[in-house]
Amino acid sequence: MRTDASRRQLTSAQAVSATARSSRSGDAGMSTAEYAVGTVAAVGFAAVLYAVINSSATRTMLANLVKQALSVPF
Repeated sequence: MRTDASRRQLTSAQAVSATARSSRSGDAGMSTAEYAVGTVAAVGFAAVLYAVINSSATRTMLANLVKQALSVPF
């Protein structure tokens, strides 16, 4: 037979277990807002990268690099 104290202890252990399960399930994945922020950040990074690649300074640097590579004697 169980006493009141052992029932309370079992009940409190079950409560702690239920709380732990519920807190873990709340952090299972990203929310829609986090996806939106991640998408905006990725698009912003892509735009900056596109601007850098298409700049005249980058084109000049790449052209000079190719000219130097082609002018190396074998």
